Amino acid sequence: MDESSPRIVALVPAHDEETTLPAALASLRAQTLPPDRVIVVADRCADGTVAVARRGGAEVVETVGNTARKAGALNQALAALLSVLDDADLLLVLDADSALSPGFLAEAVATLTDPTVGGVGGIFHGRPGGGLPGALQRNEYARYAREIHRRGGRARVLTGTATVFRVATLRAVAAARGTRLPGRAGEVYDATALTEDNEITLAVGTLGLRAVSPRPCTVHTEVMPTWRDLWHQRLRWQRGALENLRAYGLTRVTLPYWAQQLGMYVGILGVALFLLATALFAALGELGPPRGLWLVVTAVFVVERIWTVRRRGPRGMLLAAPLVVEFGYDLVQQAVFLAAVGAMLQGRAPRWHHLTAAPA
Repeated sequence: MDESSPRIVALVPAHDEETTLPAALASLRAQTLPPDRVIVVADRCADGTVAVARRGGAEVVETVGNTARKAGALNQALAALLSVLDDADLLLVLDADSALSPGFLAEAVATLTDPTVGGVGGIFHGRPGGGLPGALQRNEYARYAREIHRRGGRARVLTGTATVFRVATLRAVAAARGTRLPGRAGEVYDATALTEDNEITLAVGTLGLRAVSPRPCTVHTEVMPTWRDLWHQRLRWQRGALENLRAYGLTRVTLPYWAQQLGMYVGILGVALFLLATALFAALGELGPPRGLWLVVTAVFVVERIWTVRRRGPRGMLLAAPLVVEFGYDLVQQAVFLAAVGAMLQGRAPRWHHLTAAPA
């Protein structure tokens, strides 16, 4: 790398990830602009993660006494790294169960030459496997990627799967903790946050910087292979999002996120009323196939569902076509949203869930 170019350090937090880590490290070696250093942060690993990391050519840092999971592991590593890196250097945080597209880092470096950009997040796609839950997640991720493209690359979340930050941005976040930002002074990540990626997105926005996800910055990540795994993952995501908003309050930065949450819960009410009306019409014998205007509306909705996953090919489109399958998936997610609110209001301790099975 040219001496005037920023150094790139890849930080890979890993907890018992011996099966998925090789693909993550291979994707870093395959970058058109590879990182200068790759550091695996092994957090309380009881498997072969450390040995796998060293065989893959990575440096290894093992956490000491960490009780704050991913955020705590990253904070321990960053406490040492930020003292030796320059403000212009770049730091990639990559999940050990995720793999980057080859041009990811080159695009992120080019994007971060814009001083208004605080972080470049990946556009994530689901890996193969996982049966029906996995297929539904891949369709969901395809629609989210399409939404980002239509928003001009503006990201709602600097995803934990893969995000590149300027070191100066991380220093600014750490300096603002305990005053402008929630969390402990001097730490980059808020160790109390259930969703550290969502929280640091709000932190970056509060400091006046933008979160972006350029089209070439794609990353493939694991999907939850069972409904139980999916439930626990989404429950943590939703409760974390709500708690982050509560911590930040209503600001210019959080207003769109509050509006999104309000829209989701109003939508749940709308679905409940629709199901109630459907049951009532069925009981009265008035339920039948759509006709006239309702037939047109239904057809448009079906086409929209199919069109928005066309990049997934015939399998994704066939899954979307019947509507009822994806509608059932939406109902599961709405149940998660309600459960998250209930758990937060009742003050129940959050339950962490780690997927240990090898991907299908």
